[in-house]
Amino acid sequence: MTLLMATAAVAEEGKWRPLFNGKNLEGWTPKIRYHEAGDNYGDTFRVEDGVLKVGYDPEQYPEFNETFGHLFFDEPFSNYRLRLEYRFVGDQCKGGPGWAFRNSGIMIHGESPETMGKDQDFPASIEVQLLGGDGTAKRSTANLCTPGTNVVMKGNLFMPHCTSSSSDTFHGDQWVTCEVEVHGNGVIKHFINGELVLEYEKSQLDARDAHAKSLAKDGDLMLSGGTISLQSESHPCEFRKIEIMELEE
Repeated sequence: MTLLMATAAVAEEGKWRPLFNGKNLEGWTPKIRYHEAGDNYGDTFRVEDGVLKVGYDPEQYPEFNETFGHLFFDEPFSNYRLRLEYRFVGDQCKGGPGWAFRNSGIMIHGESPETMGKDQDFPASIEVQLLGGDGTAKRSTANLCTPGTNVVMKGNLFMPHCTSSSSDTFHGDQWVTCEVEVHGNGVIKHFINGELVLEYEKSQLDARDAHAKSLAKDGDLMLSGGTISLQSESHPCEFRKIEIMELEE
């Protein structure tokens, strides 16, 4: 049995449940930079036609001004499979950084929105980085980024901030399915349209980051669970069919 077949078999033994009801943001808490947790500034996160949308109305966002945001699901998780569909639409908000063009992410093993500082840009977490192509160049998705964290890859502590996956590039506004398989402090795997594109293990807080280090309980940097959140990074994007299957370990 191949690795992909084995993980698919595990998924079939559980039960998927939706995290997004398709009607409103019930069960989710926004935290947008320069604003308090719970303040959905500028209606950044909204639900329309059964889709969770990230948008930047010009009246509220004449300039992006590094107003990065995250929408947190209220329940933390440790061992699970998370699956959703995403796509990028429209034009980037004026003033958004060049690297944030067609850029969003799923944050896992994250801190709570309440522990974030008012001017904090990203939660300490493991980021499954979602990227769209520019119409020409190769640009993988379901990459790994590590705000305030590190991981172990191929047996070694891996400290680069972002690492590319082996995925295809997705130009245009088509829906892409991203799935993340999480085993506490063990292996984490990224899948795109059912294909395994990246894996690593032993997620941990970065002791070089003062805020991240302050989140460690009794000095233990290892991460075995945490929040799940979706990003707003200056380019409009949409999410749908957000669902989770908890795994027994």
